[in-house]
Amino acid sequence: MIYLVGAGPGDPGLLTRRGEELLRQADVVVFDRLASSALLDLAPESAERIDVGKEPGRAAMHQDEINAVLVARGREGKEVVRLKGGDPFVFGRGGEEAEACIAAGLAFEVVPGITSAIAAAAYAGIPVTHRGVSTSFTVVTGHEDPAKGTIDTDWDALAKAGGTLVILMGAGHIADIATALVAGGRAADTPVAAVRWGTRPEQRTIRTTLAKVSGAGVESPSAIIVGAVAALDFAWFEQRPLFGRRIVVTRAREQASGLRTQLEALGAEVVELPAIVLEPIEFAVPDLGGFEWIVFTSANGVTAFFGALDRSGRDARALHPVRVAAIGPGTADALATRGVRADLVPERFVAESLLDAFPAPARAGAGVLLPRAEVARDVLPEGLREAGYEVDVLAVYRTVAAAPDPGELERARTADAVTFTSSSTVTNFCDLVGDLSGAQPLVVSIGPVTSTTARARGLRVDAEADPHTIDGLVVALLHSLA
Repeated sequence: MIYLVGAGPGDPGLLTRRGEELLRQADVVVFDRLASSALLDLAPESAERIDVGKEPGRAAMHQDEINAVLVARGREGKEVVRLKGGDPFVFGRGGEEAEACIAAGLAFEVVPGITSAIAAAAYAGIPVTHRGVSTSFTVVTGHEDPAKGTIDTDWDALAKAGGTLVILMGAGHIADIATALVAGGRAADTPVAAVRWGTRPEQRTIRTTLAKVSGAGVESPSAIIVGAVAALDFAWFEQRPLFGRRIVVTRAREQASGLRTQLEALGAEVVELPAIVLEPIEFAVPDLGGFEWIVFTSANGVTAFFGALDRSGRDARALHPVRVAAIGPGTADALATRGVRADLVPERFVAESLLDAFPAPARAGAGVLLPRAEVARDVLPEGLREAGYEVDVLAVYRTVAAAPDPGELERARTADAVTFTSSSTVTNFCDLVGDLSGAQPLVVSIGPVTSTTARARGLRVDAEADPHTIDGLVVALLHSLA
């Protein structure tokens, strides 16, 4: 089955629910340059990803080649998602791809997307219709050059039609388009707004007139709005507190989505540069009867531990009557999803605070099980032993350095800020990026242990989360960049 899915204009949040459902079950994703990378992450890791993106002057694949890929994968019986920027049937050549499917006898489905003709204007604070200003709008391709002699677009008629004119793919011919519209009767001082990369963090809006637009620096890809509504300015998207800021998220990809979502909601351009990858470790959950406490230091440890517990045919009931401690609300929340309420969560989310709050052993030889990363600080087990406990450290996962995408690595080097959520993210980030002392971006750390590691690697720590949570990290970042 082949699905022609509209990805929307750029903001991944504008993907339809049907589009998301199909991406999550895709065997193959055929995508173009206007599709957000965050949408590609929705597809299974095993899915084949084929880049057919077109840019001015360059095409990764011509349309007949794209059609051939869709047909070939469809004939293999695969679930094929053709992910297209905007809407497949609004200057998206989706009709040609549908024709190819019909000719090949292949079933297909069209999933509409939000077109940039409306969305880019809305994100720039421009309504394409507005009472008393414009009661209609026309969407037209600007890909044809009005100066070439024979064209399908009647610019003279469009000039006389009135209302709002939205021109897509017209940046390269905007001077000739403006000349044709003025010649057709539009006033030279008619307002024009060109919204480049509409709905994305790098969105930029140029406001000018038909007389001046040729020298205004309009670049592709832009949605160009012509008409009285282009003078309206109900700005909201570009007013968000982190708009235009590039922020690096160094968490492991499995953990990054929550932080990324918060930052993007505040307007940031997020670079996911996972400095670490979480790797499972084969281990057996011991008999829990001999322990007085189990101490979890991270949500990762909770996930790994309970995964092994599940595989052994047991569940949370196996912990009774063992008491459970958790460092931080994220760890406590991970336990809660497993039906376990932590008996102890320290006031500060570090090992030292847990040791201060930890009760004395109820009996001689009381045991503590400590499921954690393979490599971690020894402060906690040593402190518990000094308090009189017998401590079993159980390695349940390991962190290893990630192999970054070269493009993302280059974007990270020019970021406004980098966020660190653990010492391992600091260490591996520095190993990946190299020396930043000459032009260091703002560094925001989740807590004192992470900050200490950052300083040891020669970084200046500009802000530290308080409390030491993801929410606290976001607040610290906002204050630092305000």
